[in-house]
Amino acid sequence: MKIHQIITILITISCFHRPKTEAFEIPFNPKDILPFLPTQISWPILHYLESAVDILPTFVGAASSSTENTLEWKGSCFYNNTAWLDFNNNSQTQFGGATLHIKNVARAVMFQGLEGLRLYDLVSRDLQFHETEFPFAVVAEASSLVEQPSTVLIEDDEALVSLPAGRDVLDPFPVTKPRSWICMDIYVFATPYRVTWDYYFLSRDHTLEFKEWESEAEFEYVKRKGVAIFLMEAGMLGTLSALWEIFPLFTNTKYGEKSNIAFLEKHMGATFEERPQPWITSIKTEDIHSGDFLAISKIRGLWGAFETIEKWATGSYAGHSAVCLRDSEGKLWVAESGHDNDEGETVIAILPWEEWWEYELTKDDCNPHIALLPLHSDLRSKFNETAAWEYARSLEGLPYGYHNLIFGWIDTIDKNYPPPLDANLVASVMTVWTQLAPEYASNVLNEAMNKRLGTENLTLPEILVEVERRGSSFGELLAIPEQDEWEYRDGKSASCIAYILEIYKAAGLFGSLSSSIQGTEFTIKDAYILNFFENNSSRLPNWCNDGDTVKLPYCQIKGQYRMELPGYNTVDPYAHMNERCPSLPPKYYRPEGC
Repeated sequence: MKIHQIITILITISCFHRPKTEAFEIPFNPKDILPFLPTQISWPILHYLESAVDILPTFVGAASSSTENTLEWKGSCFYNNTAWLDFNNNSQTQFGGATLHIKNVARAVMFQGLEGLRLYDLVSRDLQFHETEFPFAVVAEASSLVEQPSTVLIEDDEALVSLPAGRDVLDPFPVTKPRSWICMDIYVFATPYRVTWDYYFLSRDHTLEFKEWESEAEFEYVKRKGVAIFLMEAGMLGTLSALWEIFPLFTNTKYGEKSNIAFLEKHMGATFEERPQPWITSIKTEDIHSGDFLAISKIRGLWGAFETIEKWATGSYAGHSAVCLRDSEGKLWVAESGHDNDEGETVIAILPWEEWWEYELTKDDCNPHIALLPLHSDLRSKFNETAAWEYARSLEGLPYGYHNLIFGWIDTIDKNYPPPLDANLVASVMTVWTQLAPEYASNVLNEAMNKRLGTENLTLPEILVEVERRGSSFGELLAIPEQDEWEYRDGKSASCIAYILEIYKAAGLFGSLSSSIQGTEFTIKDAYILNFFENNSSRLPNWCNDGDTVKLPYCQIKGQYRMELPGYNTVDPYAHMNERCPSLPPKYYRPEGC
């Protein structure tokens, strides 16, 4: 799997929340008994109840040592939780370590001057319950000054404890109970320097030991900011069921293709209407000109899965792109960032049309659907082929634009992340990635973060500390626009769409706006909604959509299903466009002038 595919998949998958209404409570959640059912029954039910976007955790907060900022939240299994941090030096090291406590919330109870109710796990007590009582995982036992309570009634996360010998009922007090006897809460814990995880099945005081801080920087960071806690909201089974939906996306099978289609229909509202055959157009290349845009959508295999997630995250109805160029002798070429060369590297390449088209027809096993978007005749006459070729060749052979991969998508602090994805989670994913592949992390995103800070060679932990020192946030850092002129260690960086937009800039299509347009800030959707393309159907090639019963405003030249490009050819360019645009599914609302 290519590194940019791994990054995007990790950063973009998230979960939707579904409201759940229950007429009465039962001591287990129906989903939690599914592992005990036959596989042929349980997996289809899980697949229906959960979704592939239920994998990533939700940021619940940061646990600190401050008594004024105790962290409290509602878990997936245990509804009332609190966490705090105790610093220690049990390791006898320079900066010591700490113990992270996660505890179910239970306040002390006062009744006629008596206090001291203790909570016990149901699984550890041999107790009898009446029919009207609710046998969840805690019961109350009085201290030595209070007689043994005879009844524990649990309702709406509170307990009424009835005492024998004519005593009154205690005032309601909070109790902590799991929503089910057989569920568990799964957590991820992160600092800029480490990531770990744990799971909790019983209601009690749980601890996680940080035996030794890696450096003074980590010690000082945790003192100020605490340890970030993320909840796997889907729980164990939800996560497994989400993986059950994700895995087929990557399989190069008909089932994998159907899974990608189902994902896009479910999460984007995309439609897949079958076109009449032939699904491959007989093209006359003399009708293709410099600047004509190729929108590509792959729906199976590794690239298909990557594009599916990219489409859902950005709102683009195409996952890849390329641009046509004619040389001084009239020969047609395709300029593409994202070409896999013979060495297995993903690079920027310029290929003869015949070679590129033959590959898409016979060798690309991801079932590419391709549309040709002819440039408007007025812009075609202004297209500076010499300047376009000069720029295109200047990047030829360079690596695909890993450095600015996500910045065309992330324009805002919190309006580009499908819940519960946020900048905190992105930072944690990057922390994990730094641990697993430090060279890639350094070469890919760390350098882009340093550009935004005006620093050099800071590691990810140092970047997070520096951001906090400046009174900013990681979310604000990610939202700073990428600059086309930034040079990285391996040269300029351009994703597939950034490469095309920068060629358009060089060719003069943006006119006087060129200096205020950053091609690296565009998604594929941002490009195809530009008002750059032919709007007079009579000027489209005669073979355009030949045989199709629906006449699209562009030319689909390959694919079983009809390609849709919502908003196509509708937005005039303006200064700093696409630098402040939200992109939340499923509507992907885009305010004017963002």
